[in-house]
Amino acid sequence: MPPRGWPGPGGGQVANVDPPTMWRATTVQACGLWPFAAGSGAPMSGVPLGRHLFTGATVCGDPLSWFTRAHYISNPSLFMLGMPGLGKSTLINRMLIGLAATGVVPLVLGDLKPDYADTVRALGGQVISIGRGVGGINVLDPGAMGAAAQRIGGEAGRVLTAETHGRVLNMVAALVTIVRDRPVDDHEQSVLSAALHHLRERTPSGRQPLLPDLLRVITEGPDRVRAVTLDRGDETRYRNAVDPLHRSLLGILDGPLGDTFASETSTRINLDAPAVCVDISRIGEADTQLTAAAMLATWSDGLGTVAASHALADAGLRPRRWFFTVLDELWRPLRAASGIVDRIDALTRLNRSLGLGDAKITHTLKDAESLGSETDRVKARGFVERAGMVVCAGLPRQEMEELGQIVGLSRREIELVSSWSSPPGWAGTGNREEPPGRGRFLIKVGGRPGIPIQVAITDTERRLHDTNKRWVENEVGIERAYTPVPDLSKSSDTERAWTDERDCG
Repeated sequence: MPPRGWPGPGGGQVANVDPPTMWRATTVQACGLWPFAAGSGAPMSGVPLGRHLFTGATVCGDPLSWFTRAHYISNPSLFMLGMPGLGKSTLINRMLIGLAATGVVPLVLGDLKPDYADTVRALGGQVISIGRGVGGINVLDPGAMGAAAQRIGGEAGRVLTAETHGRVLNMVAALVTIVRDRPVDDHEQSVLSAALHHLRERTPSGRQPLLPDLLRVITEGPDRVRAVTLDRGDETRYRNAVDPLHRSLLGILDGPLGDTFASETSTRINLDAPAVCVDISRIGEADTQLTAAAMLATWSDGLGTVAASHALADAGLRPRRWFFTVLDELWRPLRAASGIVDRIDALTRLNRSLGLGDAKITHTLKDAESLGSETDRVKARGFVERAGMVVCAGLPRQEMEELGQIVGLSRREIELVSSWSSPPGWAGTGNREEPPGRGRFLIKVGGRPGIPIQVAITDTERRLHDTNKRWVENEVGIERAYTPVPDLSKSSDTERAWTDERDCG
């Protein structure tokens, strides 16, 4: 350009040149703009999360993509910490939507609020309600694993049947443990196993046994069950051996768990669903026994469905699918029962072999310190150490110092995240003033420098994931109740949602 501008109408010298408009899009959408498209120094594999806080570059990522495609992490897991109200579950909700668009099946096994039910409905998925009067789980139902074992047949089917028996046995033992508040004895596990074998053999095809049927078998005492009690033909010895277990099963059926676990499963998990959410928000905060039992049963059923899907894929009977589980408000199930810590501990160690990624969300490391036993506290602290990705929202400085000893945070990273936990200013004008840390996260992977990002959600995401529904005015609440839920199950609409982020970012 000449120093005084181009000659002619509209030409001439200008004091300032407007910067070119920046657009963000996928390679599919922006391919026609070449050669003006530019790459990014930030990770670009996975779900688009937001912008780098300092460079403005787009940052993409999720546990499955960083494990399978980018190989940044050694196991597909994510652990998120942060103070309430800063957008932790909103970021996970974005990952859930993005992964669903790539064919991954999101599994929310025990939605406590619920925060993810609307998103799962929008994805065309299955929402199952569990609680008194709304739905129950038959813990003796082999579910998808039983159906898969029959379909596969042969040696592989027999192995899957044996695994199904073990899963049912563990679930019944877990319910007894919750009612007693102490573990089941070894000989009682033998009695339960023998009774379940006997029950399965005598139950007609097409019908699933129930907990009252199991109690009836123990009462009758068939030879197979008596053999493991070493009663030697003495009725008194048999009753002494099974009476404690008998009382505990009666406590389940006639106690607070009976309405939910004593009848047929209300809705089975659909193997072909694009997403699944088990909503247990109807269970009260103070009902810890039922919360723990519902979460354990939901996990058993959900992970059994994952195992069935992989077994069918191994047999060539259905395409391979990957799964992404979400454990939000982790502090609550950890406190509900000791057995849940063991389940989560096993999940963090075996998620690669199970073929699923997971995201765990809690507030601070101190949530682990409130557990009842030192053994459980040690297991809970290990969740952060083994996580492939650690994501921090705003946290107090002391919390960041302790976290830095586990994941290796620099002084600058500690100060940055600590500043995000500051409250909003006092100069409120009547409109909601957001805290400075809302939507800001630091992603840490091993010893790499952290990636600070700013997440801007779309209107569609805001509608699907409003965690303050109970705080809206009456008129707004009525209007929202009659507004249809957006449909994200069509790929074109999903792509449009990502495009909308361009304007918000």
